[in-house]
Amino acid sequence: MNDQQFDKYLHINTVGDQYGFPKLAHYHRYEPTPYTGLDQLFQQYELPKNPVFIDIGCGKGRVPIYINDKFHIPTVGIEMDAGFYAEAEQNKDCYRQKKSSRASISFIHSIAEAYTIKAKDNVFFFFNPFSINIFRTVIHNIWESYERNMREIHIILYYPPYDYLQFLHQGTPFELLHEVHLENETNVNERLCVFALKKA
Repeated sequence: MNDQQFDKYLHINTVGDQYGFPKLAHYHRYEPTPYTGLDQLFQQYELPKNPVFIDIGCGKGRVPIYINDKFHIPTVGIEMDAGFYAEAEQNKDCYRQKKSSRASISFIHSIAEAYTIKAKDNVFFFFNPFSINIFRTVIHNIWESYERNMREIHIILYYPPYDYLQFLHQGTPFELLHEVHLENETNVNERLCVFALKKA
């Protein structure tokens, strides 16, 4: 299925041109994650036990709704833009009216740094939503949460920037677990990288 067909299947509307630039310099322009990339990821990668999936910079809610539908697990989307947050909530309502999943799905209107990592949050998804400075802060928050509640934690990066990868490799205990190069793509950056922090 293409993106339009997948949206129709989920009864949501996340397809469309990019628009609007955030007022904060460290945050990047919205772009929806391609469904084809998500499908390829989960053909090769397995979520940890008891997953709670957090999409940092979720836009209109595509990824949390896709994950909720595919795996029937709790999902959370964090979005700083009020307009995108409102659209995510609307998409959630439309999805809930047509689809049956007992697992929770929620959206939070907040900047990423202000989100309080919960004890059961253990899968974090990033599609290059902001600068390395904010990414470092969010990873630091995740690490502090791990120290309070040790568990296996996965970080999923779609189209990972070099500085994100360098920081995770050199500045954190996270280790590269899996790498998926997207089909029919010539750009080496068109890939997904999964990093893991194992319970000690």
